[in-house]
Amino acid sequence: MADSIDLKTLETAMHAFVESKGWYRPDSPHPQTPRNLAISLVLEAGEVLEHFQWQDDLPDRRALAGELADVMLYLLQLASISGVDLGQAVLDKLNANYSRTWE
Repeated sequence: MADSIDLKTLETAMHAFVESKGWYRPDSPHPQTPRNLAISLVLEAGEVLEHFQWQDDLPDRRALAGELADVMLYLLQLASISGVDLGQAVLDKLNANYSRTWE
């Protein structure tokens, strides 16, 4: 198993990629606004579902991994440009969930 990579390293790599495509420029045809990123995140999450449509088995783990990576990249970018520390938000949410009950 590969060594784990911290969120900051992934975030830095994601920003470098987006910057290299020119998507942070004001004249970009793909404005990287929170609204646009939230929409893209949901669209990519829908693509994850396509891997399970009409079947319970996972036929292509590599393709699923690519879609999950797309979801994570949009999530990281949305959190970053919105000023959300995603790692801390996850820990806070887990902590809050310990006191919740589900029925």
